Amino acid sequence: MLDNIKKDAQTRMQKSVDALKHELQRLRTGRASTALIEPLKVSYYGTDTPITQVANVAIADARSITITPFEKNMVGPVEKAILASDLGLTPTTVGQVIRINLPPLTEERRKELSKHVAHEGENAKVAVRNVRRDALHHLKELLKDKKISEDDERRAEEEIQKYTDKYVKDVDGVVKAKEEELMAM
Repeated sequence: MLDNIKKDAQTRMQKSVDALKHELQRLRTGRASTALIEPLKVSYYGTDTPITQVANVAIADARSITITPFEKNMVGPVEKAILASDLGLTPTTVGQVIRINLPPLTEERRKELSKHVAHEGENAKVAVRNVRRDALHHLKELLKDKKISEDDERRAEEEIQKYTDKYVKDVDGVVKAKEEELMAM
């Protein structure tokens, strides 16, 4: 019973850190990354389909991404999806290949992105702390129902706090690494 609560808390805290990593991966840092356009949806025969299912997405060099649709008639819809996105990117088409050149980030934009990274990090920390709160609540209920002793509860609380400290530290590390990556350009 206690092991299940601790294991669930640890798993959910790890998911919060992983979600932060995934969210920050999509953030534009001046270097080309396919994660930047993967969330885009393209109208494919009337259905919104992920861009990776209708085209081959590759990194051409450090500052450009190439998109090669599997079908010729998909070049237009892929271009429209890129232009309609909030990424602020302009595609260039040569034949059937769409190229996206990423302009270097300005200092002002870097600072703005850095603030966004810090905000996302705070959200992840709040998520980790919410998991801790839920786990502690479950422990209190078990104690109230006389299913565990006070000593067991205290030991479990200490262990959950250690998990919380570890994952908050992990979040700080992820945020720090992303901020350094942003400012390095």
